Amino acid sequence: MKFLPIFLSTIIPLALSLPLDVRQPPQLEAETDRLLFSVSLSEFLAARNARSPPELDWSSDGCTSSPDNPFGFDFEPACLRHDFGYRNYKAQGRFEAGKTAIDRKFRADLYSQCATEGARAVCEATAEVYYRAVVLFGREKAEAIMMANDLDVDTSDVPLSA
Repeated sequence: MKFLPIFLSTIIPLALSLPLDVRQPPQLEAETDRLLFSVSLSEFLAARNARSPPELDWSSDGCTSSPDNPFGFDFEPACLRHDFGYRNYKAQGRFEAGKTAIDRKFRADLYSQCATEGARAVCEATAEVYYRAVVLFGREKAEAIMMANDLDVDTSDVPLSA
């Protein structure tokens, strides 16, 4: 009992010094979902630029091996959010269940980018090519990784982004 006051005098300041926004995994998942599915692309980009919350994976390779701005259409923001979805869902252990929804959001973001373009039909056709490539090649990567996981092969260096 003599140590209780010492223990409390040590642990209480430590607990009080923790940031108020310490997030637990379910809160991070909810925030990932909100940023991915519930906010506008411009709101997502503001959060990305602020790296908020910092516990999430904000890394991206843009539109991977495809141009970020094909024919002058700015697809990079949609690619950034798509990468965010893939990387965080993978880190949160829910990639397989969420891949289709993430890909569909990517398509919606691409089409949203096309809404203000003068050559909207060309933009949407290009957006559809990007979307279908992600679905096709993303599925192949995901299947290869799942098979490798079944074989206990290290796939940590295989990017899962569009």
